[in-house]
Amino acid sequence: MTRAVFFDVDFTLIYPGPTFQGSGYHTFCARHGVDVDPSAFDAAVVSASSLLAPTGDVYDPEIFIQYTRRIIEGMGGSGPAVDRAARDIYDEWSACHHFELYDDVADVLRGLHASGLRMGLISNTQRSLTAFQEHFALEGLFAVAVSSYDHGYMKPHPSIFESALRQVSARPDEAVMVGDSLEHDIEGALRLGMRAVLVSRAGSSRQCPPDVPVIRSLRELPSLL
Repeated sequence: MTRAVFFDVDFTLIYPGPTFQGSGYHTFCARHGVDVDPSAFDAAVVSASSLLAPTGDVYDPEIFIQYTRRIIEGMGGSGPAVDRAARDIYDEWSACHHFELYDDVADVLRGLHASGLRMGLISNTQRSLTAFQEHFALEGLFAVAVSSYDHGYMKPHPSIFESALRQVSARPDEAVMVGDSLEHDIEGALRLGMRAVLVSRAGSSRQCPPDVPVIRSLRELPSLL
């Protein structure tokens, strides 16, 4: 029986707008006198992605700043100002107005809440999850919101999942984690004995365990619960 459903936030419920695409990076970098090629953004993101490999360690802003720095360098940026530009981008990532809510999110969340399920947020972010709920008019839907910045540890560390479970009085086998990251969301939840659903809007299963459903839209979620 499912009593609780937890959601990742970034790339599961919201996605970045132009500010965090190639043109936005170009603007950020130009403020610091760093010249980058916007067309190289996608390849630079792929190249830098290994820096976000899960460690299950304490939240450290430098991980994300180093990741952003690597993207800038992959776009051709160089010099001492690259670090300042990377920190500028990291700071702005916490601002909700740079993001959009996926169009399948609000109705599904409200429907699940109305069904009596306890819902929560578990996110590897420095963003205020209270501000997130207010900005996207999702107040009252979530019984708990745990960010790695406030909790101290990042997914897939078991303690961040355990904290959320305690706050909704649910056992691991009564809970489902829904997220877009196989390593952070899915594997972290499975190791604790929770169930999981991978959100892959592009349709890739990325070697997902066979007993983990893969969905392209949150509209597929209610029937799985």
